[in-house]
Amino acid sequence: MSVKSVKKKRIAMMLILIILAIVAFGLYYFTSIYKGLESLKKTSENSPFAEVMTSEEKVVEPPKWLGTEPVNILLMGVDARGNKKNEIPRSDSMMVVSLDPVKKSIHVFSILRDTYTDIPDHGKNRINTAVTHGPKTAMRAVSDLLGIPIQFYVYTDFQGFIKLVDAVGGVDFHVEKNMTYESKADNHEYDINLKEGEQHLDGKTALQYVRFRHDALSDYSRTKRQRDFANAMVEKMKSTTSIMKLPTILEEVSPYIDTNLSVEDMWQLASVGYKSKMQASGQIPPTKLLEEKYVGRAAVLGVTNSNELKAYVQQVLEEDQSQPAETETEVEISSDP
Repeated sequence: MSVKSVKKKRIAMMLILIILAIVAFGLYYFTSIYKGLESLKKTSENSPFAEVMTSEEKVVEPPKWLGTEPVNILLMGVDARGNKKNEIPRSDSMMVVSLDPVKKSIHVFSILRDTYTDIPDHGKNRINTAVTHGPKTAMRAVSDLLGIPIQFYVYTDFQGFIKLVDAVGGVDFHVEKNMTYESKADNHEYDINLKEGEQHLDGKTALQYVRFRHDALSDYSRTKRQRDFANAMVEKMKSTTSIMKLPTILEEVSPYIDTNLSVEDMWQLASVGYKSKMQASGQIPPTKLLEEKYVGRAAVLGVTNSNELKAYVQQVLEEDQSQPAETETEVEISSDP
């Protein structure tokens, strides 16, 4: 056999080995992703909502998403500090992400947590109490408030948020002003100390940014910051680096997340989300439709006209904007820090 023939065989063998290595990596990669996605949907005994699952059986299920029409996902971040075992904390932040697979658009609504509204089967209360009765109740309450179906929910706490941001390698972000706050009750674990300017936020500093509300606009400006940071996270998750790290990301955040999304739903959403662009975002209720009032001694935010609120949501969803925009112009409203 000639030297040339030997070289050709060696090259062919190397190519075969490379192809086999790529296939093996692909199988490992997608198997790891599948298992990671599957672990996000907790079984009944592992779910943070295990105690309320029975009481939620009578809650009307949202319409099933078929993959071709708009889909709405309720994101709930909770502050579990000081809660007893199996006790469901109130939501510290609530956002609705709406994806339209036809228009390839993403809209985000952040809900002011003190919004006073109907909680199905539990009377009227602040919207952030809805999740204490279970995720289906929270989805139904938000659906009734916004006038759109809520098909899915994703639930996490402070630690889940920190783990997610760290797992994607942090986010480069512009902090619009100095932010400081001391939390003596937590032995300063959740102190806020950020400086104005462009900087790299890791999990802990990102949490500081989205939690800060100790200024004149309080929760009004905080919800806008949360929408802005969510937009930055969406773009970071689309990066090639984040996609390659997806199995590790899922492994890191899985213990802190619960959802009703199936793996098949997540695949579909990932495909839609990757092809879509962030469009308008807004505050719920918008400033023009909210009123500060008291129920007993509790300060809450009322909705002046529920039909106009639903119409506002539809208007935001139907607008076709070439650039991401903030649909809500917020005005300064005095509030206790």
